[in-house]
Amino acid sequence: MNILIIGEGGREHALAWSIKQNPKCNKLFCTPGNPGIEDSAICVNIDVQKNCQVLKFCVDESVDFIVIGPEVPLANGLADDLRAAGFLTFGPSKKAAQLETSKTFTKKICDVCSIPTANYQNVFSKEAAHKYIELIGVPCVIKVDGLASGKGVTIVDTKETAFFEIEKIFNENDQSCEKSIIIEEFLEGEEASFFILTDGHTVLPIGSVQDHKRALDNDCGPNTGGMGAYSPAPIVTPEVEQLILATIIYPTIKKMREEGQRFQGVLYAGLMIKDGIPKLIEYNARFGDPECQVLAMRLGAQMLDLLIDCAESNLDNRTVNWAQDSALTIVMASKGYPGDYNKGQLIQGIENASKHKNVKIFHAGTTKIGDEFFSNGGRVLNITARGKTLQEAHLIAYNSAKLIEWPEGYYRNDIGWRGLKKILP
Repeated sequence: MNILIIGEGGREHALAWSIKQNPKCNKLFCTPGNPGIEDSAICVNIDVQKNCQVLKFCVDESVDFIVIGPEVPLANGLADDLRAAGFLTFGPSKKAAQLETSKTFTKKICDVCSIPTANYQNVFSKEAAHKYIELIGVPCVIKVDGLASGKGVTIVDTKETAFFEIEKIFNENDQSCEKSIIIEEFLEGEEASFFILTDGHTVLPIGSVQDHKRALDNDCGPNTGGMGAYSPAPIVTPEVEQLILATIIYPTIKKMREEGQRFQGVLYAGLMIKDGIPKLIEYNARFGDPECQVLAMRLGAQMLDLLIDCAESNLDNRTVNWAQDSALTIVMASKGYPGDYNKGQLIQGIENASKHKNVKIFHAGTTKIGDEFFSNGGRVLNITARGKTLQEAHLIAYNSAKLIEWPEGYYRNDIGWRGLKKILP
């Protein structure tokens, strides 16, 4: 098969790495890709915001299968246009992707299907927002109703902070759409992500992950797109998994199908779990980043088979072959991220850090000049390791991270702490 991956980050590098291992993959392209992905795929420069350019490339190169990584092309209806042109495509339609692109849409699904989630109010003005916060008090959660690259969520502990965030959102010079935010009650418990593949009928679980959103150790600092992750998440026990499926996933997929918005692709539920009871925080209509990195590390070459079966509506005969293992990824970021940071800083030691057989370093924001790599983003590298246990994966990943020479970079030193706390004496 000739395969095209849409995207340029660590998620797409992980997908390319796993897909390339499968003998079904003949020629692999990625657009726009990054220097790390070049080890697995031919990177091509296409404007993925222009569906017509992607379609032309697929025709010209006789592409058999397209995997859409990021959320923006899904929101732009790329999957719809590719399917309409007869291309086998992995990724939900524009309408189905509303589970991610519109938090209001998802909340309405939750209301209709009695899916356990946080109490909330959708507000369209500063005045309404102030009034609702006065009613529910703090802490509370403020969410931008739309795509925000994983950073549109703010947990506020004081009314003053809440009112500041509200002013900032409503005062932004963006006249392209009506301003809308969701204000939610603050849920207590432990966060986890649960991933499934679905063709709109069959649901196939493909793993649990725990992400680390805060920039600094001990879950301090501002929210980021994710500073590390590990899989599986011990908090998602078999009993909790069955509850997630029965009370959250199945009702959602059924309702989407009934509404003529059949969801076909990967869906991951961001969850809060307390006393064994899961509640939905939000949905994402694509693989998470850096969650995809640990899932790809565990799934390996079978990733391609799973994605094809999902796109072909053949999941009813598919099972996931899990090894008894764990994977952990550490995000190395530019100092200053998620705020201001510098680009173009030399990074050395990547090859040395990659020598361990159970380590793969996925590039998220690098550029290459000659044989040398330089930083080209906020989140730059994902040092990902697999081990027989979470403790082993943790040790391998951090030993590899220490071999990378990048004074202008930083990473958290406590990725996996919740899982390790549960399994270590």
